[in-house]
Amino acid sequence: MFPIDFLYRAAQLHGSRTAIESPAEQITYAQLVTAVNALAVVLQAKDPTPGSRVGLCAANSPNYIIGMLAILAAGKVWVPLNYRSTSSEIRRILDTTAPTALMVDDIGNELIHGDESLKIPFAQFANLIATHQGQVPTRHALSRDGTQAIKFTGGTTGIPKGVMQPYRAWVAGIINQIFGWQITHQDKFVICAPISHGTGTYIVPLLAQGGTLLLCASNSSEDIVQAFKQQGGTMTFMPPTLIYKLMASPGVDALSFPALRLLIYGGAPMPTEKIIHTQAFFGPVVATTYGQTEAPQIATLLTPEELANPAYRASVGRATWLSELAVVSPDGEQLPTGEMGEIVIKGDLVMTGYWELPEKTRETIKNGWLHTGDVGYLDEQGFLFLKERLRDVIITGGFNVYPVDVENTLSLHTAVHEASVFGVPDDKWGETVNAAIELKPSHSVTVDELKAFVREKLGPVLTPKNIYFYDSLPRSSVGKVLKTTIKENVINAEHACNGATQ
Repeated sequence: MFPIDFLYRAAQLHGSRTAIESPAEQITYAQLVTAVNALAVVLQAKDPTPGSRVGLCAANSPNYIIGMLAILAAGKVWVPLNYRSTSSEIRRILDTTAPTALMVDDIGNELIHGDESLKIPFAQFANLIATHQGQVPTRHALSRDGTQAIKFTGGTTGIPKGVMQPYRAWVAGIINQIFGWQITHQDKFVICAPISHGTGTYIVPLLAQGGTLLLCASNSSEDIVQAFKQQGGTMTFMPPTLIYKLMASPGVDALSFPALRLLIYGGAPMPTEKIIHTQAFFGPVVATTYGQTEAPQIATLLTPEELANPAYRASVGRATWLSELAVVSPDGEQLPTGEMGEIVIKGDLVMTGYWELPEKTRETIKNGWLHTGDVGYLDEQGFLFLKERLRDVIITGGFNVYPVDVENTLSLHTAVHEASVFGVPDDKWGETVNAAIELKPSHSVTVDELKAFVREKLGPVLTPKNIYFYDSLPRSSVGKVLKTTIKENVINAEHACNGATQ
């Protein structure tokens, strides 16, 4: 069974139900399958070779979902292109994957220069669907280890890393989402983060169960609340920054989400104090998962019932079905319960490798185990407690400092909205602890006050040597704080300062 088969089975059972609802239209399951099959036929006519790549560059819309599913139905490989990225970064991905077709909305069309013969604009979808209505794509014999998607991860310099997500990983993720969240045909999933990223993993599980995908007019608080309050949204996935934005919006309270049963956060950690605040605001509906692009989204899962237990607020849950977790030492030996080390993952969810980067693949997958580069430990019940990326651990004077511990403490201060902690090279200590702070509106605090606050709770070793205030912390297109950018800015400023005094 392949990912697209979940849609086909659902359509047999729920043909007249609404599959996609946006402010402008409603699409039933029967209509969705007709559109998906028609566009899949178009893709196969453009290139009959199974497993060829298709790029998709667009903002969230019904056509995005139809286009993505058509790629799956055609036996092609989905290559999501971030419409908030730069033309040069998109060009690097296109040059790396050599797609034979490009699905684009107006924004995507402007970002991708040239390649006109490859483009299938969203504006043409309606005519193409009408022309090929009733046709079905050819089904090919595919391996469960065949590639369903290539998603790019890493920085914006050097060779981009294209994660090859196999069919088996998608099927495992679909099953785990359905089982873990108890998804039914009554669920309405509010899409308010980019489908090209983590939100995309929820599309097929919701459709598989006959649920409805609700698309917001925009990611403004007003439009998101509309989807919950007026359209009956029952579940969603959001990065923490979007959750904070909603809670801070005037006139928004728990009554704005009358049917909400599941608020899944991910993409970035949430400090314990923020979790408590979020639970108090939304009710007992907050949950989370842990995964990577290399083991997409749901290697672990923490339900609202588990997160309600204070003992697990710092956890990201337990391993999902068909996945194994372990914590290993630098030499690869598995560590006992409670010991800190690198988190490794094994099972159906794990990627097959990085596109055309065999050496990088061998560095990352060893003896079947995906080495995540994340630090954490497992407790006796199998709950995973995540600390930090290996590369982000600060070693100062021989002591290991996990930035998340300092960030969580800083977030307890009444004036702090969000904190990002990082190490800066130092001749004496090896590295020093530094922090970038975004304050809450109309709040103020001094550097010395914050240092004293941390020192009282964590001691001198974990107290930041330098603290920098930002009106708004720099973020990626999906809301993650760009810690590397902050660190580079600080180091460059120090070098410029030192150069000026020499």
